[in-house]
Amino acid sequence: MTEAQRRILIVDDEQVFTQVLSRALSRRGYDVREAHDAEQALALANSFKPQRVTLDLKMADGSGLQLIQPLLQVLPDVNIVVLTGYSSIATAVQAIKLGASNYLCKPANADEILAAFEVKTGHEIGVSDSPISVNRLEWEHIQKVLAEHDGNVSATARALGMHRRTLQRKLHKRPVQR
Repeated sequence: MTEAQRRILIVDDEQVFTQVLSRALSRRGYDVREAHDAEQALALANSFKPQRVTLDLKMADGSGLQLIQPLLQVLPDVNIVVLTGYSSIATAVQAIKLGASNYLCKPANADEILAAFEVKTGHEIGVSDSPISVNRLEWEHIQKVLAEHDGNVSATARALGMHRRTLQRKLHKRPVQR
């Protein structure tokens, strides 16, 4: 693997997720940079010149799909894997048509993401035909609100309108798979 292939840019507005993924990839010997919005992502693409990019589908400043073409203009040979907690066949197809190499559902670990970079375009897409369960949607929403409140359980409980202890019990359970 060349030095350029060891450079990965993580584009995601969830700071906790990017930090965890960045550490995991760094431990595997990758040179990793993080971007939390489109402007920062394009600036890093120009200066860092990564060969691989993970791109969140749903970001605070818009859809990650809108960033695929600008990234490809800056880095024509970049390998883009779109990550999302809100997967659908329609967005998977759109991401691939726009130039993404693969599409994975969150939570995806570092090994799954690295494997997705190795899959050739259109051979595998990490999307299920069945919709995400209500329990899984609840888990994803709690995680999003928790990240918005910098991990503060009390503030998250207030924002969700639930008792803090109820939220703590939910957080101690393993995430529901689909």
